Amino acid sequence: MTTTPRAVGASSHYEMSWHSIDWGKAHRMVRRLQVRIAKAVSEGRWNKAKALQWLLTHSFYGKAVAIKRVTENRGKKTPGVDGETWNTPEQKAKAINSLKRRGYQPQPLRRVHIPKANGKLRPLGIPTLLDRAMQALHLFALQPIAETKADYNSYGFRPERACRDAAAQCFAALVSKNSAQWVLDADISGCFDNISHDWLLANIPMDKTVLKKWLKSGFVEKGNWYPTQAGTPQGGIASPTLANMVLDGMELELAKHFGTKNSEKRWKGKVNFIRYADDFVITGATKETLEQTKLIIADFLKDRGLLLSEEKTKIVHIDEGFDFLGWNIRKYGGKLLIKPAKKNVQAFLRKTRQIIKGNHTAKQENVIRLLNPVIRGWANYHQNQVAKETFSKVDHFIWEKLWQWACRRHPNKPLRWIKDRYFKREGLRNWVFGTMVRTEKGEVKMVKLVNASDTPIRRHIKIKAEAHPFNPIWEEYFERRLGLQMKENLRGKNKLLSLWYMQEGVCPNCNEKITKETGWNIHHIQRKTDGGKDNLFNLMLLHPNCHRQIHNHDKKVTTGSGKTGSLEA
Repeated sequence: MTTTPRAVGASSHYEMSWHSIDWGKAHRMVRRLQVRIAKAVSEGRWNKAKALQWLLTHSFYGKAVAIKRVTENRGKKTPGVDGETWNTPEQKAKAINSLKRRGYQPQPLRRVHIPKANGKLRPLGIPTLLDRAMQALHLFALQPIAETKADYNSYGFRPERACRDAAAQCFAALVSKNSAQWVLDADISGCFDNISHDWLLANIPMDKTVLKKWLKSGFVEKGNWYPTQAGTPQGGIASPTLANMVLDGMELELAKHFGTKNSEKRWKGKVNFIRYADDFVITGATKETLEQTKLIIADFLKDRGLLLSEEKTKIVHIDEGFDFLGWNIRKYGGKLLIKPAKKNVQAFLRKTRQIIKGNHTAKQENVIRLLNPVIRGWANYHQNQVAKETFSKVDHFIWEKLWQWACRRHPNKPLRWIKDRYFKREGLRNWVFGTMVRTEKGEVKMVKLVNASDTPIRRHIKIKAEAHPFNPIWEEYFERRLGLQMKENLRGKNKLLSLWYMQEGVCPNCNEKITKETGWNIHHIQRKTDGGKDNLFNLMLLHPNCHRQIHNHDKKVTTGSGKTGSLEA
């Protein structure tokens, strides 16, 4: 039996079909409650905000969107200690009814270790899918509060903010001749692992019972269960937001000591604060000023059970430079340049070398397909900074390793033969690592290695510090930024970009934004088996889940351009 809930707060204790859910309405209901929560908090109406949080976390649509989120992200196929994954529509539909506060008991985290850039291992806790969905549900209700109370210059793990915004703020704070000359490059020692549970339970505005169960669930490693006395586990959906809320207030604390009445943006002693997760920098006119800020921050963190890392926290002159988020920020003869940091470049080259060495006998096209995403992703991360020279150097390094790879495969062949076999001419380039392959359609095309140096350098426009994703007055501002981002993401893909603009950036099925994070599928309005073409008038962009919904039901969707698609069409 297929049933549609009648109210946003309605109970969901009945059988329903996953693909019968009206996802457009679901997202609108969740968004509407989030906006109301943010408004209540900004007006100081905490009881109202608490009531709205309860309504959201007990609503059918809130639960449905939470399940949708955890079954469509990167970790959807990674199970917790119970080994369960939700892959079918039936499993997802059944999971909605399992998101209940009464009787809820989270299972321990599955502890794994992932390598860090310095060679050490970082512990990562993997919750079960049920616990992930429960965290996602409560995060919907917590995030509007977190965004309303967040520090202006905090950029990590927040919607619509990224590393490049933090770098742009560093540039703005240090670029001028009259800017601060000293920088406190700080890092918190084991931030996620040492946050005080007592502080979290006393200060995080969410369901305390559920929060306490998360914090005390413990973890399983090598078959043994271990309790957790402090910290929020890295790997949980809600953990980054919880950590941000613990650290929010540092900027306000500094403003109490260095702020001026004339301007909120100009502080005494040229003090500026920029934070990304647990990494942050503070600028100052003198070394003594930063010694004072260090004491202020240390006192702030002490109440939360945290300490500054003595190993990583240091005060440096801007002419000496410092590393922040994979970049080196330094003045050369009075000119500020932000370049890829040496450690970041070395880690990238180490990864490409491992790929090449680990595929001695692989086909050339397979090596290319392994390397291209790594090169493209790394270059895109650095494309907003002074990176052109570094791009050329890494290209040369990769070329050397590929030449060695090719020569090792054919020790008895002449060098000219090896060059002609693995390196092609393309235009004015004579050393393009590529090969001809036959596609499924029978066409022959060249698969080639991308060059980091082909990535254009584009300056990033920093997000406005006061921009609030849950305040309707900022809606148009975020839509403009999304348009610029998608234009950059789809550069060189003119057909996809045209479709995105024709649909005004929204999925015709659910009317939610199509972004790089949500992903998309191309849908043929008239099926190719029925003679449909690959032209713009027969295509539309849909979210992956919406695409599956259309193909599971006799459902029609209409874009803003009037195009209509259905299962039969």
